[in-house]
Amino acid sequence: MRRRLTLITEIIAPYRVPVFNALAARDDIDLHVVFLSQTDPNLRQWDVPLSEIRFSFEVLPSFRRRIKKYNLLLNRGLTRALARQRPEAILCGGYNYVASWQAALWARKRRIPFLLWIESTAFDQRKKRALVEGLKRKFFGLCSGFVVPGRSSADYLREFDVSDRKIFRAPNAVDNALFSEGAQEARRDAANVRTRLELPDRYFLYVGRLVEAKGVFELLDAYAKLEESLRSIIGLVFVGGGKARSQLESRAAPVVPGKIRFVGFVQKEQLPAYYALCDALMFPTHSDPWGLVVNEAMASGSAIVTTDVAGCAADLVENGGNGFVVASKSVTPLADAMQNLVSHDELRRQMGLRSIDRIQDYSPDACAAGIARAAGVDCEERP
Repeated sequence: MRRRLTLITEIIAPYRVPVFNALAARDDIDLHVVFLSQTDPNLRQWDVPLSEIRFSFEVLPSFRRRIKKYNLLLNRGLTRALARQRPEAILCGGYNYVASWQAALWARKRRIPFLLWIESTAFDQRKKRALVEGLKRKFFGLCSGFVVPGRSSADYLREFDVSDRKIFRAPNAVDNALFSEGAQEARRDAANVRTRLELPDRYFLYVGRLVEAKGVFELLDAYAKLEESLRSIIGLVFVGGGKARSQLESRAAPVVPGKIRFVGFVQKEQLPAYYALCDALMFPTHSDPWGLVVNEAMASGSAIVTTDVAGCAADLVENGGNGFVVASKSVTPLADAMQNLVSHDELRRQMGLRSIDRIQDYSPDACAAGIARAAGVDCEERP
């Protein structure tokens, strides 16, 4: 018997499409996805992958406005969409939209299980805001169950006295095959790929937004802290855009010797080549719910250096195994990890192999299985 599941999420994100495709392919789920907007042009430059979609979906009419650092998104037609779909369970990817509250209240009135897909952790920078935490606690009270990507989010829910029986793990995932196969292809033609992409012979890689909260300035300072003999043989490549780019470029200019390159934004199909040829992915974030670039890099066979506040760190990165986990906002541990990796070829190679092995359990099918389990929550389990 297939269970009708309506999934509500903000935008058509490329990294979620493989998961939704896997969920729709299951025999026990009849999936319909409601997108609150097609994209957010103010924050993301992703191509919208409509041709890759293999599930039922609709995009609601929306009004979007940035108010300082806050994102206001209003929608029309949500309750009509829910009534049309007659869901037996609803999964909502967030609590900070008006539509999220509308859906939760609609489900509560009809005693339909309402699930929250939550990635927040105890290291969330918004945690100290009393109003945000108060609203979050109230929203949690409307939920039958919770879908989390890993241990850090589950631990966070326990701080709100959420019982383990209401927490379902659906490991965050990307299209592992796309990155694995793309990386293998790039390695087979490494010299030409380096020339085409104007990459150093060796380099550390950062992929993501160029903003202070991602730790990009600490990363640059850590690279500058390396011995000159090491900087002469290994570069630092930033892939992504953001408001900190010009300041980073200014601070990078005096780092001599050094090979520092700013690539700009890159679509996902091009990323495997960057991952394949790097010495390690650097993820020096100050606060991040997960960090799917780590999944991508691991599927590509890269060693990982991440901070201890990254949501993915507890699940994906074994310190000393497939990478290093360092303290957030600390330059010296980052530099030490970089020096260790650039100086030990066999260690770096073994870490890359361990990444490939470890990421196999973080597939779109595994994520879909976790969501399907959560969708089986009974109405009687509602608080």
